[in-house]
Amino acid sequence: MAGDYLYFTELAGMPVYDLKHRRIGRVRDAAIVPVVDSSRIDRVLVGGGDSWLTIRYDQIQSIALGKGIALSDEQLTPYHEDEFMLRIGRDLLDQQIIDVTGRKVVRVNDLTFEIRNDGERDTLVVLEVDIGIRSIFRRVLQHALPPRWIRRLQEPIPPSSIKWDFCNVLEPDPLRRLRLNISYEKLERMHPADLADIVEELSHAEREAIFESIDSEAAAEALTEVDPKMQASILEALEPEKAADIVEEMDPDEAADALAELEDETSEEILDEMESEPKTDVQELLEYEEDTAGGMMNTDFVALPEDALTADATAAIEGAEELLETLNTLFLVDAEGRPTASIPLARLFVAQPGARLKELAAETLITAPADEKQHRITELFDKYNLLTLPVVDEEGKLAGVITADDVISVLRNG
Repeated sequence: MAGDYLYFTELAGMPVYDLKHRRIGRVRDAAIVPVVDSSRIDRVLVGGGDSWLTIRYDQIQSIALGKGIALSDEQLTPYHEDEFMLRIGRDLLDQQIIDVTGRKVVRVNDLTFEIRNDGERDTLVVLEVDIGIRSIFRRVLQHALPPRWIRRLQEPIPPSSIKWDFCNVLEPDPLRRLRLNISYEKLERMHPADLADIVEELSHAEREAIFESIDSEAAAEALTEVDPKMQASILEALEPEKAADIVEEMDPDEAADALAELEDETSEEILDEMESEPKTDVQELLEYEEDTAGGMMNTDFVALPEDALTADATAAIEGAEELLETLNTLFLVDAEGRPTASIPLARLFVAQPGARLKELAAETLITAPADEKQHRITELFDKYNLLTLPVVDEEGKLAGVITADDVISVLRNG
């Protein structure tokens, strides 16, 4: 590691000296104030007898391993709790953090500081969070051996750490989290499946903290990836308004499945907070039994009149941008809304301009009634190698579609 550095295990217990080199106590803890600077150690807490003193970063002259901390100012104040303060030993050590680069939850064993000198004083800046065996080794031998001995003994052990800039601190207490102003942007950029894996490793309070803080769209994508029982637990813990914001971003079928796991009263509270259009879609799906085609289907699809042209299909697709990731089939319906043909999306790319869509239709249209049982649906997908299956209501009208992803989810959870 280039430059001068210091571990928190070495800082804790380090002697502090006044201007006449008299020891006034030893370091008990150190703190950052994220609203001021997200990485600089803003204060060092020193214990002398029964009382603790607070040393500001600008009152420190020098910091050196084996020599301790020398002050440039002796006007120290008694330590008192500060709502903006994040203490390393109390609030970070042994806590869980999210390693966004490794896509996992890890435990903080130690921290590495860089000692920076601006020509006037030494300042400590949090460089890395140490999570591996080497940091555990330092913790075990802390105060048992001189720090320089521990450094030599740890050399054969590979280091394992996360850059401080990549860390997201988990703070279940809402008030403290707001005070710390911790950004969750890196979590929002994660793949939903990776974020779901992380969420499943956390405590109930920590899951709540994440879903309250991240963008509703990212929360919805992650929520669809976790176990249904855990989905219910997360939604129940959130305020109905926030839960509604997340559910609105989910596909209607996934939203209905999630709400079906909740107590009726909780489900109704969330529905009451939802916008009218997604609320109506979800309520319609909640009327179907979970193990039927109606319970599996999604009400988001693209249907066009029987006489539609390729240009009509292009315009419809452009107007359904939110479906692009999963859309693979278009449907033609008659004047009563009954499906008459399915058009594989890929055929649009080779169609002549102005061609009628029914000329591109698949040879056979397979449909399923809304009350068809789940096991029969999986058989249809297997038998006909389907990507999408249209579902019809009692009048034969197109009510929704089931995709191969829906079937895979059923098989995985079954």
